[in-house]
Amino acid sequence: MLLTIDVGNSQTVLGLFDGDEIVEHWRVSTDPRRTADEMAVLMQGLMGMHPMLGSELGDGIHGIAICSTVPAVMHELREVTRRYYGDVPAVLVEPGVKTGVPILTDNPKEVGADRIINACAAVELYGGPAIVVDFGTATTFDAVSARGEYVGGVIAPGIEISMEALGMRGAMLRKIELARPRNVIGKSTVEAMQAGVVYGFAGQVDGVAARMARELVGPAGDPADVRVIATGGLAPMVLGESSVIDDHEPWLTLIGLRLVYERNAPHFD
Repeated sequence: MLLTIDVGNSQTVLGLFDGDEIVEHWRVSTDPRRTADEMAVLMQGLMGMHPMLGSELGDGIHGIAICSTVPAVMHELREVTRRYYGDVPAVLVEPGVKTGVPILTDNPKEVGADRIINACAAVELYGGPAIVVDFGTATTFDAVSARGEYVGGVIAPGIEISMEALGMRGAMLRKIELARPRNVIGKSTVEAMQAGVVYGFAGQVDGVAARMARELVGPAGDPADVRVIATGGLAPMVLGESSVIDDHEPWLTLIGLRLVYERNAPHFD
C-alpha cells in the first residue's frame, strides 16, 4: 500500500492506494505545532482501523509520498519517515524531485508543490490544455499547456478566509454555516451571505477560468478545448453553479502524489 499525504494550510489529507485505486482516506486539521511523535500517533490511530494494514506503524505500507505547503509540518513529517518508516521508501516533493511537469514560471522554486502535483495529475487523467481550480485555504487556478507544462496561475482568497473576514469586519455580520441558500436573493442576512459565497465564487471561477483559457490557447485556438478540473475540500460548494467546470476530482492531489512516487520509484531499487 502507498501512503500519500497532502499537507495544506488548513487541512491535511491522507490517502491509501492499493495499486491505482484509493482505498481509504482521512482529513485532519493542519497544526504546525504537532511534533513528529504526535503525528506518528495520529497516523497510527487512523491507519490502525484499516483491515488491510497491520497493528504496528508501517505494517503494510510499501511507500510514502508527501507534499506540504507548510514548511514546519514538512520538517516534522521528514522526521516521521526517518524514525517510524525508516525502511519504507519515501518521496517528499521538493526541488529536485522528478514530477514530469516542466515549470515555465519566472521562479519555479516559489510555486507550491501541491500546484505542481495537481498539474501532474491533471495531465495524466485529462491531458492538456487544462486549468485546475483548487478550493482550499486559497482558491488557486493553475494553467497547464497542451504539452503538459505548468505555465502559471492565479491565487485568490479562499471561501473560508473570505467568510471569516466578512464576519470580523462587518459590524452587523457574523460567522455563518457554509451552505447553499434557497435563492440568490437572500431573505435574511445569513441567506444573503451564503448567496454571496456560492454565487460570488461561482462567478469568480467562471470569469477567471474563461480569461485563462483564452490566454492558454491564444488568438488562433478555441477556449472550449481547455478542460477545467475542480478539486479541494470546498469544491462541492460551487460545482452546481459554475458553468465552466468540466470535471470534479476530489483526490487529484493524492493521485498526483502517487504518480510522482511511481516516477521516482526506480531510484529506490
